[in-house]
Amino acid sequence: MKYKDYYEILGVSRDADAAAIKSAYRKLARKYHPDVNKTKEAEEKFKDINEAYEVLSDKAKRQRYDSLGANWQGGADYTPPPGFENFSFNFNQGGAQSFDFGGSGFSDFFSSLFGDMMGNMNTQRAGRNYGGFDFSQGSTGSARQRRASQTKTEDLDITKNLNVTAKEIFDGKPISVTFSEMEKCTQCHGGGYCTNCGGTGIVSKQRTVKVKLPKGVTEGKKVRLKGEGKTDAYGNKGDLYLVIHFKDSEYEFDGDTLIKEVDITPPEAVLGCSKEITTLHGKINIKIPAGVSSGQSLRLKQMGLPKSSGYGDLNAKIKIVIPKNMSKEVLDLYKQIQKLS
Repeated sequence: MKYKDYYEILGVSRDADAAAIKSAYRKLARKYHPDVNKTKEAEEKFKDINEAYEVLSDKAKRQRYDSLGANWQGGADYTPPPGFENFSFNFNQGGAQSFDFGGSGFSDFFSSLFGDMMGNMNTQRAGRNYGGFDFSQGSTGSARQRRASQTKTEDLDITKNLNVTAKEIFDGKPISVTFSEMEKCTQCHGGGYCTNCGGTGIVSKQRTVKVKLPKGVTEGKKVRLKGEGKTDAYGNKGDLYLVIHFKDSEYEFDGDTLIKEVDITPPEAVLGCSKEITTLHGKINIKIPAGVSSGQSLRLKQMGLPKSSGYGDLNAKIKIVIPKNMSKEVLDLYKQIQKLS
């Protein structure tokens, strides 16, 4: 998302006092209000002005915004602090309202920083007098207010990525998943004036849940844990969705088929050999034929991941490895082989 410079939007300095911010806001609001200026550019400009004033006129929001530092430039790429992506924002919670211009009324940047604070907004916000300029007047503004006043359900669901190994999938045992959630500080209640949250109004909280992967789980599949999401002020619970990603240092994945590298030496590749390998099903001996090439695969049926019926296969992928620190005698033998071939 893009960083928004609220001071630049209102045309004030970073040390501007409340009076200067209000004055700048009133001047710009009169110029770009949709009831006065009908252009699309004015509508977007007014939305930015409204958002900037919402932040800079509120002491707690301004403090949190200023904590990002003064070195940002408007339009620069911005990534929220770790954990802020866990918030889900409802700007109409508790009756609070916002101007509706075909979207949420606030930018993603605003949401990433202040969504948790919106529940505390005045329930008459849409009709209140901003800096002495009443935005509830006029037919256009009233229509927008009516759209904004419609009740919206807060999104209490959480989505997380979960990396799993081949063994975890094969065993089918419950997996412990620990993740962090960002929530409003319980000591200052989001006001940002205490040592518990460091002045941000937000604290990080760790949670651990257990999940049993369904048989035949695939890469990218979502596993739902009902009631393990966020909880709102009324006790409603969302769900936790875990997006499965296969990650294993020993195996590659191709659906329910596994791929495992098997190292052999050049003489073993030329003459063939028997090799013991470890699989999810236990240790087995495989016969490697003479003249095998590096990258060639030997298919081992029913030695892969569990599926709805039976198991997938295991492909033993041959990798010819040159031994290090070979003796002079061995090197001389290779030289003779080179001359003969």
